[in-house]
Amino acid sequence: MNAISLSRAVRRTAVLAATAGLLTAGLLTGPASADSPAAGRPGTLAACAYYNGTALTVYGQRGDRVSQVQCLLANRRYLPWGDVTGYFGPKTLAAVKKFQSRHHLTANGKVDKKTWRALYA
Repeated sequence: MNAISLSRAVRRTAVLAATAGLLTAGLLTGPASADSPAAGRPGTLAACAYYNGTALTVYGQRGDRVSQVQCLLANRRYLPWGDVTGYFGPKTLAAVKKFQSRHHLTANGKVDKKTWRALYA
């Protein structure tokens, strides 16, 4: 196993451990859907534990940062849960622009520090 694979394995294990802790504490509900008991409770959100930062995230990128953006957008109903793929494509771009517009940010589709702050608020 090379250093990069080991680093990913350690990071994945940490995320899984954190998720298990949230499940045990009853804090991780998963995405609310019409079929779930959480759907009737406003404010019930999925825990987005893909990325913790504010690096510029833009169209065409893939990875944890994109998954975090998508999860946060899905929690706010700007993006369907089925579109949380880790790829910043046209649907994510449209959702980011709509979110930015509604939050009085420059609607350029780039997730910069101001957009990250608004997503986390």
